[in-house]
Amino acid sequence: MAEIKQEPRKLTVYLSGDLDHHHAKELREEIDFAVRDQLPPVVVLDFGQVEFMDSSGIGLIMGRSRLMEEYGGTLEIHNPPAHIRKVLRISGADKLAVIRTHVRQQPEEGKESEHEYAQ
Repeated sequence: MAEIKQEPRKLTVYLSGDLDHHHAKELREEIDFAVRDQLPPVVVLDFGQVEFMDSSGIGLIMGRSRLMEEYGGTLEIHNPPAHIRKVLRISGADKLAVIRTHVRQQPEEGKESEHEYAQ
């Protein structure tokens, strides 16, 4: 699941749970809509709460990387757990985005929703 938050000059997507084929399509649509609507220079995918990722997650990263290139922006991946960093490295997805570990950016306390798009 995810929370999408518009911030000054960036769009942050807080991912949680499993990033697999069951959730990837809806998530792609939500992120793409938000990017096309806001045209942020930076999109951040925060993996801090992701427990599992399959090839659909790699596809999600690849597609958002291409989308951001089209708009002249950049994609960043924040807080990927060690097992996700390994998948990113093995797949080459670590070459598609800036990866930052230990970023202290989290959604507001007590705020939990699926695919929330804050304008």
